[in-house]
Amino acid sequence: MSNSTFILDNGAYMAKAGLSNETPKLVPNCIMKAKSERRRPFIGNQIEECRDASGLFYMLPFQKGYLVNWDIQKTLWDYIFSKESCSVNLSQSSVIVTEPMFNFPSIQEAMTEIFFEEYECHSLLRINAASLSCYNYKTENPSTKCCIVIDSGYSFTHIIPFINNTKVKEGIRRIDVGGKLLTNHLKEILSYRQLHVMDETYVINQVKEDCCFVSQDFFKDMERAKYKLEKNTIAKDYVLPDYTTLRRGYLKDPEPSNEQQTLRLTNERFAIPEILFHPSDIGIRQMGIPEAVIDSIKACDEETWPHFLSHIILTGGNAKFPGFKDRIYKEIRSLAPTEYAVNVYLPQNPITYAWFGGKQLSQDTIFSNLLVTREEYEEEGPSICFEKFDI
Repeated sequence: MSNSTFILDNGAYMAKAGLSNETPKLVPNCIMKAKSERRRPFIGNQIEECRDASGLFYMLPFQKGYLVNWDIQKTLWDYIFSKESCSVNLSQSSVIVTEPMFNFPSIQEAMTEIFFEEYECHSLLRINAASLSCYNYKTENPSTKCCIVIDSGYSFTHIIPFINNTKVKEGIRRIDVGGKLLTNHLKEILSYRQLHVMDETYVINQVKEDCCFVSQDFFKDMERAKYKLEKNTIAKDYVLPDYTTLRRGYLKDPEPSNEQQTLRLTNERFAIPEILFHPSDIGIRQMGIPEAVIDSIKACDEETWPHFLSHIILTGGNAKFPGFKDRIYKEIRSLAPTEYAVNVYLPQNPITYAWFGGKQLSQDTIFSNLLVTREEYEEEGPSICFEKFDI
């Protein structure tokens, strides 16, 4: 058995990485270039050294949820494994690396090849993040036989039912709405209504994180957002960062304009996350999360339904919107059969929940059986990984 396990939850927006005996580091999974320092690319967390993060240009390894640019990803992995970030010797480590649902075999093969041939890792497990979240939940709730994971991340929202730690493939649903789409839609609305921010992905993503919430009653909040300022509980001003005194903007109560540059936010604050519940609002002809959960459960055997409904797990960055859990509960409760209990679980940190699932798994006695070692890979080639890893 190798000395240590390195867990890399390789999200399209944020990689969560670290040795299993440490806390995970969050590393933006992209390379950024800034107008202020044209020559220098900022890799991952180096963006914190950037003097002016307005008008950043992004180079992303992922497009539409799948890894397409290997040069960028390899640069980022080199950075993550380096002394500057996690400082790990992969030749003596087992590696757990996550990949998206229904990943393409060509991507899986290239990924395996990089870890074994370039990084020479001791042994490897390729797995979905949702499987690690399910494992983490089962560790906390040992009697649970079934659970359903809602993983709402950067590119997509996936709904994955599990029975005894095994995915029910016919029950998996994907909604083409994730954090990237929400940020882009917020950029469009703000650019149309008040200030051209189409080049300000970095800043507007922070605006979304700091300002948006999930409405519990959309039409009531829409009415509230129309009130004059003194009665309006929705309207807020967001002070934009100027990168001399302020590195990240903040939300405050609206007041007559002053010298700071602000954005006035009203119904955008809840209309943006609403897309997760009604993708058709922006022309995506798909179900929202609550309907997709019910649809997913109905694809499974009827005797499992009450078990799924009482173990709904929220993961991914969008689960951090205030009100997200309550709204999911409320809508699933209204759609589910009345005789079944509904329970929605929101982890303390839905972003690192899968990473901690990997940590738990690495301490399990079954872990060594799941791995493919470098010797096995050299003997049998990539085919052994396709046999062993159930993606």
